[in-house]
Amino acid sequence: MAAPAREPKLDDEPDELDAEALRVRGAPLPHRLTVPAGNDAERLDKALAGLLPDVSRSRIKQWIEGGAVRLNDRVVAARTLVLAGDTIDLAPPPAPEETAFRAEPIALDVVHADESIIVLDKPAGLVVHPAAGNWSGTLLNGLLAYDPSLARLPRAGIVHRLDAGTSGLMVVARTAAAQLDLVRQLQARSVTREYWAIVHGAAAQEGVVEGAIARDPRQPLRFKVSSAAHAKPARTRYRLVDTTEAAGRTLSWIVCRLDTGRTHQIRVHLESIGLPLVGDPVYRRGSPSSASAAGVPWAQFTRQALHACRLEIVHPATGQSMQWFREPPADMQELMISLGFQWRRGAKGFR
Repeated sequence: MAAPAREPKLDDEPDELDAEALRVRGAPLPHRLTVPAGNDAERLDKALAGLLPDVSRSRIKQWIEGGAVRLNDRVVAARTLVLAGDTIDLAPPPAPEETAFRAEPIALDVVHADESIIVLDKPAGLVVHPAAGNWSGTLLNGLLAYDPSLARLPRAGIVHRLDAGTSGLMVVARTAAAQLDLVRQLQARSVTREYWAIVHGAAAQEGVVEGAIARDPRQPLRFKVSSAAHAKPARTRYRLVDTTEAAGRTLSWIVCRLDTGRTHQIRVHLESIGLPLVGDPVYRRGSPSSASAAGVPWAQFTRQALHACRLEIVHPATGQSMQWFREPPADMQELMISLGFQWRRGAKGFR
């Protein structure tokens, strides 16, 4: 089986967009501001932070230091005091990732499309969003070729992500209103997302993994369950479908349902309870060593055995509940069959 595309360098951007930030990202910034009386005699950076509450202080500082902010037609330092009635002109440069937002013809498996949304089945190996190491050939680039009008939306309408090595269903917005509505549904935990996972170990009949997630300070490409103050709450539910024995090991087929959407959430949570995903190149605690795995059915499966099989949303325009189910791709079907799992049995879902 072909190795999956290299995952993009991780950043601090959440898996799901923030509704308030989304409104700002989608709205144009003013080109000129007049300092009101309430900001008289304040530092320029502080005044701008008050006038642009949805822009981070660090971004404002970058703009000022880069000469993108002019006070009364002069480039000045962040500590310069402003007076009521002063004029502030803004010419912020585009964010680095914006220059990577170009259309590229990429074959997309579109499951549903209407004026408000696109639902697609992402193949394993396709990176969702441009980032360091993957500035082209991403799902976003393909979406811009599929529908050029998506260039008007933040992240071309993408509201949630799947890891590069994970296959399955995603929803993309085609309008600003639909994008904001879908983000709010994700934040309200009203979007149903189910995944099939093949894991090492004997899973319980059902369970809940509830553990905050943070980046692993010792390995920057990993996340882990953490009690640190900055860790983000995360909750995953799972149900056992079937177990099997292969090469002296027990493996389980489980269905997971996300109640939150953190980076690598299922992979981190399952590893934390001793059920690492078959083929996962990063979260391997409890997996057999490569030497002991030689010749076994899963030895050639080189991505995490994880597929987003079911998606249910409230349509942002009609208000109707809509649901989609997609079978796993051929490589995961072959894996399941080789292990003795009758994969069609799982189509009924989590309920």
